[in-house]
Amino acid sequence: MPPSRKPLRALLLLPPAPSPPTYAAIKAAYNAPLFTVLQELARSPQRAHERAILEIAVPCPHLYGQLNAPRGPFYAATESLVAALYKLVCVIATKNAIDTDDAEGIDARIILVAYPRNGKLDQPAPESTPEHEMQGPVIDLYTLARNPTHWDLIYSVQSEEGEGLVKNFLASSSVPRNVQRVHGGIVAVETAAPSESKDESINHLSVAVGGTFDHMHIGHKLLLTMFAFVLGRRHLHDDHALSVLTVGITGDELLKKKQYAEYLESWHDRQQGVHDFLTSVIYFGQRDDRRIQIEELNEPGPNGHAVHVTYPFGLLIKYVEIWDPFGPTITDEAITALVLSLETRSGGSAVNSKRVEKGWHKLEVFEVSVLDASEEERVDETFQSKLSSTEIRRIRSERSQSQK
Repeated sequence: MPPSRKPLRALLLLPPAPSPPTYAAIKAAYNAPLFTVLQELARSPQRAHERAILEIAVPCPHLYGQLNAPRGPFYAATESLVAALYKLVCVIATKNAIDTDDAEGIDARIILVAYPRNGKLDQPAPESTPEHEMQGPVIDLYTLARNPTHWDLIYSVQSEEGEGLVKNFLASSSVPRNVQRVHGGIVAVETAAPSESKDESINHLSVAVGGTFDHMHIGHKLLLTMFAFVLGRRHLHDDHALSVLTVGITGDELLKKKQYAEYLESWHDRQQGVHDFLTSVIYFGQRDDRRIQIEELNEPGPNGHAVHVTYPFGLLIKYVEIWDPFGPTITDEAITALVLSLETRSGGSAVNSKRVEKGWHKLEVFEVSVLDASEEERVDETFQSKLSSTEIRRIRSERSQSQK
């Protein structure tokens, strides 16, 4: 077989996010540039039927200067922004028949950039980026600009704020970059981000999420991005403690009765799919850094099969094969937060009941929206099919049958 080609990689630099980040405001600001870039990538001869990765950098004024703060007070505004942006990507793809699901489609990923609305950075770009600042999914502009990723295409938005952003980005970059301009929309700023009390907020250093994660789609990306967002940064002087992301992934045996089970990805494929996405939004250092350690564990007892990935700045991701609805949340007392979708809210209550029975602290539960496009015209069941692993498997089944 010929070697697989590297995917086409593109970066879209959006202007600072609207405030408040409602879906209507996000659509008014970002529909035009997203449509242009998604359509260009879909038609690009450079792809040659290979996947394209589109990294969407969205500046977040409400996070500027807050990278080391607990994430709780900023969760609601950030979740609204990320959910609305992923929803808009899905709506544009649905209306324009742009593939965002298959291996040959466009893989959109959101990167949150802590950046001031006026574009005036407090300090000049440092000569190097401290390793702990490479932890995403929120980074500063310096870290993005000095990211070793090679982008085949870089887009920015034609506007005063867009030009200010790209000027700072290019000034911070360590290599020359060619940037294409695309038309933008209207960024509305009606209110400042609400100030919330931070006195009792916990800097969570061990956060959990769970799911099947079959055939990675935009709903998964939203969940995993907000899961990673909740994880705080370790203090610089704490050299020994790890910050830990625990991803519970349902074991194969529990999925045999799922619809179109023959098209389910194996546990290892699902784990790799989650890792491919999660590492792209959580780690902004050298991907081939030899200090990154990957270890597969096969130990007796519940949650004994896992893949651990350790990064050089003290971040550990645990991918755990789970066989019940609770997974590591009731076997690992160190976990302090759980991220789940609104439709699985009852699961969070059940987990905390079990932890109370064991005499442990309850987990702080953070909820992620269920994406819905009922207010959009010309968006039918195709939108929901892009957010359903079952529908993705059904489509693959039908495609396979038609090819026989």
